Amino acid sequence: MFKNAFIPYGGYYSSPFCKWQGSFANTNSIELGAATSKRWLASRDIDPALFDYLYLGVSVGQKAIFYGAPWAASLIGAEGIPGQNVTQACATSTTAVFNAATAVETGSFETTYCLLSDRTSNAPHTIWPNPMGPGGEVIAENWNMDNIAADPATGKDMLTTAENVAREHGFTREQADELTLRRYEQYAEALADDRAFQKRYMFPVEVPVSRKETRRVEADEGVTQTTAEGLAKLRTVQPEGIHTFGSQTHPADGNAGIIVTTRERAAELSTDAGLVVQVLSYGHARTKPAHMPMAPASAAQRALDQAGLSIDQITTIKNHSPFIVNDLHLAKAMGLDAARFNNYGTSLVFGHPQGPTLGRLLIEAIEETALKGGGYALVTGCAAGDSAAALVVKVG
Repeated sequence: MFKNAFIPYGGYYSSPFCKWQGSFANTNSIELGAATSKRWLASRDIDPALFDYLYLGVSVGQKAIFYGAPWAASLIGAEGIPGQNVTQACATSTTAVFNAATAVETGSFETTYCLLSDRTSNAPHTIWPNPMGPGGEVIAENWNMDNIAADPATGKDMLTTAENVAREHGFTREQADELTLRRYEQYAEALADDRAFQKRYMFPVEVPVSRKETRRVEADEGVTQTTAEGLAKLRTVQPEGIHTFGSQTHPADGNAGIIVTTRERAAELSTDAGLVVQVLSYGHARTKPAHMPMAPASAAQRALDQAGLSIDQITTIKNHSPFIVNDLHLAKAMGLDAARFNNYGTSLVFGHPQGPTLGRLLIEAIEETALKGGGYALVTGCAAGDSAAALVVKVG
């Protein structure tokens, strides 16, 4: 359990998320994330020079990823500070915040910055040498599509892991569609009153179009309008499965930034000094092979145990849901009403850029908890390799 690691209230942002091959498709995600962070820091009058370490959360490689975090630090205006790359697929954000909190807790650093940025669009195509292959034929890998299609440890694709959990726990197509529709209703609440909830944390992105022109993106792109009738008409992707294209997420692009620091510095940087955000605990887990959506419940329970809390003490819960079965299982495993968590949206609806996905969920959890008058927030989500990671924070 952490005692000395804090996130300034308002010391974070998330960009809009843009659907695969959308507005962010042609820009290096490290450069775009750094440029957006630099603009956000300037808007808050935060001098990047106060950071003493940067965690770069990237799961999909970009040109010059070799230089990664130190390069990103220079791009945001924090020249001279070191950093490290954090890569854990969907759980990249929670793990980056955990690493930052650990560094602050131990006194290694005072003020750290987590820059979380990924682009699934136009993902790299890597050519691996294979001198012993027939005629020296190379091995080719598409970073995004090939890794979604098969976990090298099991040979199973990610959708199969979801359907395995659905069969094991007896979840039905009707349950999947009903909860999917609820998720879209919750997202619609974030759009109410001219996107009042999203404007609490969302920061627009300026995308370079040419040397003289930029395009400003202020809201999520690619969210599909969904109705009960529309969901019912869709075929399941696997013949005996429960998931359609409506009840699973879509690949996306986006970025987010989160400051992790000491209590004193957090108070200085907060937009409301009366709202203290403390990082309490981190939990991680790995479930049995090819059952990825079962891992978040175990990670969440471990984070709760580390914090000395029970699930009924939690004010706000956010769960990364690349498949709706992730939410169905979390609810069953932890005794929750599935319709009452993931308020204001989830990755099922607004998309999944990998690295920043759980960062956005964490930010939304903080804001929702603040609206409720404070309390504890739990953020959890699966990651590649049938693993998951979770965070518990205290707000107020």
